[in-house]
Amino acid sequence: KYLEIEQEIYENQGYIHPFGDGPRPIDDEQIGENVYINILNNAQDYVYITTPYLIIDFNLLNALRNAALRGVDVRIITPHIPDKKIVLNLTRSYYKELLNVGIKIYEYEPGFIHAKNFISDDKVGVVGTINLDYRSLVHHYECGVFMVNNPSILDIKEDFIETQNVSIEIPKDFKLNIFISLLNYVLKF
Repeated sequence: KYLEIEQEIYENQGYIHPFGDGPRPIDDEQIGENVYINILNNAQDYVYITTPYLIIDFNLLNALRNAALRGVDVRIITPHIPDKKIVLNLTRSYYKELLNVGIKIYEYEPGFIHAKNFISDDKVGVVGTINLDYRSLVHHYECGVFMVNNPSILDIKEDFIETQNVSIEIPKDFKLNIFISLLNYVLKF
C-alpha cells in the first residue's frame, strides 16, 4: 500500500524465499537449524556444505550422520587457515565422528573461507549468514535465502567443486592429539 514495486515475472526459475532467524528467547523456533536439518533429511543424492565453523549440536550431528548412513554423499568444506585457532580445534573435534560414517571433509587451503552454503540434489540450496555453530544457530540474528529449483543452485555447486579442488581432504584416520582432545572436551561442556 505504501510502496509500489513493479515485479518482473519469471517463468521456470524456481523459488527463492528469504528468511530470518533470531536469538532465544526472542525467537523460540530455530529456523536456520530446522532448514539445514530438513535439507539433510530430504536429500537423496548429495549435500554439499561450506561453513567457516563446525560446532554443532546433537540434532545437526544426527541429521548429518543419518544422511550419510542413508547413502547420501555428504561433503563439508571448512577453513584450513582459521580466524581463531581454538575454533579450528573445536571444528576438528567433530571430524572423526563424521568421517566414521562416510562424510567427506575438506579444509580450504588457500586462506580463510567464510562462505555459508548448503546445496542438495541440484534442487535445493541455502546461502546466508548462518554458520554451523551453536552461537549462530541459537544466539544471533541471522538470515538466509532458501532456493528450490533455481538455476543459481548449479552455480553454487560449481563453486563448491572448484573450492574442493583447492582444499585438503581430511583422511579417514584423522586424529587430534590428546591435549587438544581434552581441551575440546572441556570447551564443549
